[in-house]
Amino acid sequence: MLLIGDDWAEGHHDVEVQDESGRKLAVANLPEGVAGIASLHELLARHGGEALDPGEVVVGIGTDRGSWVQALISSGYQVYAINPRQVARFKERYASSGAKSDKGDAHALADMVRIDRDRLRPVAGDSDAAQAVKVVARAHQTLIRERTRTFQRLRSTLREYFPAALAAYADLTLTSTDALELLIKAPTPATGAKLTRTQITVVLARHRRRNRDAKAATIQTALREQQLALAEQVTAAYAATATAHARLIIALNEQITELEEQVKAHFLKHPDAEIYLSMPGIAEITGARVVAEFGDDPDRYASAKARKNYAGTSPVTRASGKSHTVQARYVRNNRLADALQTQAFCALRASPGARRYYDKQRARELGYNPALRQLGNRLVGILHGCLKTRTTYDEATAWSHHAHPQPA
Repeated sequence: MLLIGDDWAEGHHDVEVQDESGRKLAVANLPEGVAGIASLHELLARHGGEALDPGEVVVGIGTDRGSWVQALISSGYQVYAINPRQVARFKERYASSGAKSDKGDAHALADMVRIDRDRLRPVAGDSDAAQAVKVVARAHQTLIRERTRTFQRLRSTLREYFPAALAAYADLTLTSTDALELLIKAPTPATGAKLTRTQITVVLARHRRRNRDAKAATIQTALREQQLALAEQVTAAYAATATAHARLIIALNEQITELEEQVKAHFLKHPDAEIYLSMPGIAEITGARVVAEFGDDPDRYASAKARKNYAGTSPVTRASGKSHTVQARYVRNNRLADALQTQAFCALRASPGARRYYDKQRARELGYNPALRQLGNRLVGILHGCLKTRTTYDEATAWSHHAHPQPA
């Protein structure tokens, strides 16, 4: 067996090869790409011999995605993605100075897969379909988060020089393209006050707004409210900044819409899509995010408990001396946790069983978030059972242990 520590960077990989006893066999600096992978194969063949079984090669690396990781998996190697924070803690076994080097990290990674392999999680062998869903689902969510950040900057800018715009476009929501177009057309208090009702209605009509006349009247009235004025030169600077943010949000709106269609298309092609869509509270986008983060490797989660622990919905017990507490699991996959929180919230209306279970948690005096997290935990267990048995969700079966007793 050969143990490899791979400390990766953008353009190269620092690699250390050990045998089962921990003896250092080789150290190399390999370039990223085809040439680097070929050099790695040659290095392993040199030290493992022609009879080396790819399954006897164990690699520890600090990431779980990318073409390099996929090349390692395709070669048949056992690949373990290790959090850099874990590597730093592991290195404290040798020294507490906090010194860091790429070669040192490669050595620590090799030691970790040699000594603590049973405690590490191998990179999941997800299908190409699941990986495609993951790429587009994460990109879609990232763009939404970027739009939110840009909107917050725009809102902050408008509060400084044009607060009437915030009130005027509140009903439309300031991230909508029609509101942003109106802001670009009239980015200052003076130009905003000159907007006619006809000009506003034309923009609203182009975006198929209902009750356009009433909305146009409300917007015009709000834009003509008196407000404290800044110097003309300062106002112009603020207007240029607001316009730039508005144009960026419009571009993000367009790309989010296009990418949303890609997310749905890739998700619906996945063989597990029917099972996910049968779950209460899950539609195409939420389902895609859950598939993306759970993956579809059938051997990744040994039990429902393992899936719940990875999801971060199960609690953590902390016991020391006389202290014994049960707390939320905060070290988790936040993208997955957000998607499951959304599912649990939507399931309250879609599933009577989910509603009863949630109400039961609230009756125990749990707060809103803990109760919703408990519901999410239960739904993860149900999902695990459905995926394991290849059956769709059934309301009666899912909540049979939590149903109210029938009256005599």
